[in-house]
Amino acid sequence: MANSVRRIGVVLFQLGGPDTLEAIEPFLFNLFCDPDIIDFPGARLGRKALAKLISRTRARKVQHHYAVIGGGSPIRRFTEQQARCLQLKLRGDGLDAHCFVAMRYWHPFTSEAIEQLRAARCQDIVLLPLYPQYSSTTTGSSLNEWRRLFHDELPVRCVEPFYQHELYLEALTQKIHEALARFPQPQRADLVFSAHSVPLAVIQSGDPYQQQIEHTVELLMQSGAWTNPHHLCYQSKVGASKWLQPSLRNTLRDLAAKGSREVCVIPISFVSDHVETLGEIDHEAREEAYKLGIMQFEMTEGLNNSPTFVAALADLVKKAVRFDDTEFPAPASLTGRNLNSSLNAGAASAVSAGMD
Repeated sequence: MANSVRRIGVVLFQLGGPDTLEAIEPFLFNLFCDPDIIDFPGARLGRKALAKLISRTRARKVQHHYAVIGGGSPIRRFTEQQARCLQLKLRGDGLDAHCFVAMRYWHPFTSEAIEQLRAARCQDIVLLPLYPQYSSTTTGSSLNEWRRLFHDELPVRCVEPFYQHELYLEALTQKIHEALARFPQPQRADLVFSAHSVPLAVIQSGDPYQQQIEHTVELLMQSGAWTNPHHLCYQSKVGASKWLQPSLRNTLRDLAAKGSREVCVIPISFVSDHVETLGEIDHEAREEAYKLGIMQFEMTEGLNNSPTFVAALADLVKKAVRFDDTEFPAPASLTGRNLNSSLNAGAASAVSAGMD
């Protein structure tokens, strides 16, 4: 059992986002340079050139998404708020905890978090991916980046995918109740659960993301005991390859065609508001819905610094430091499906830009 007086560094992994319009293209370049995102035979030789081409083209297409939410993504602000709230909660529970944010594709990068971690002289490390569901394109990518950059001789443990955690589900359920309360007749609204899409090839290679997303919807419907019709869709597809469907846009079209006039959209793969929620859903999808004849369109607020969600994160961290067999797997295992198996095995003992 870990000694509670040891200094614990908690690293919150998140995607990151451009904080200005000028940062969009370099942010996208970093994203498309990621081998966990763009991978094909010979990719090592052509990845940077392809990433430069895609990011330049894509930046022009998505600039308006950021413009309508103030000119930049708020994901850093919300994630740093989560880190501060989590640190206060853990210290209140008796842990000498220091929380750091490690963004994958924009500042503060993982390398910056590692510098802060070392300066704080932490003795134990807990990695906390802020992705409720596991995917090699999100959690896997962040952990692979960590493996590439961190080689210190310190105990490192990793938190499990937390989509089944009781407090996480409670926090989301609270947000859904709040959104439904804005409808004159809440029981009539269609519940549309929207998750970030991933390429079908990723799922076909054994990635558990789709299965965990579907399970999240089931658990939430049970948690809220709603009888509303509900639907699952995916958003933010990029490129011409096949991704998880149906899209949010097509789902709204189908609902409107069937006569639905009240829709509540619930982002379930994100833990804070950013361009995919504020821009794609609350602005672009809302406009689309009204054009289709939907009379009332609501979106649940992001979890952000919800006290219930922060309590869930704190519980996950405390469980990680309480058991030695949650220790971070060896670097050789940090790839795709093997990584997920390692994380789930350890965690079980201790107790995841653009509009389609």
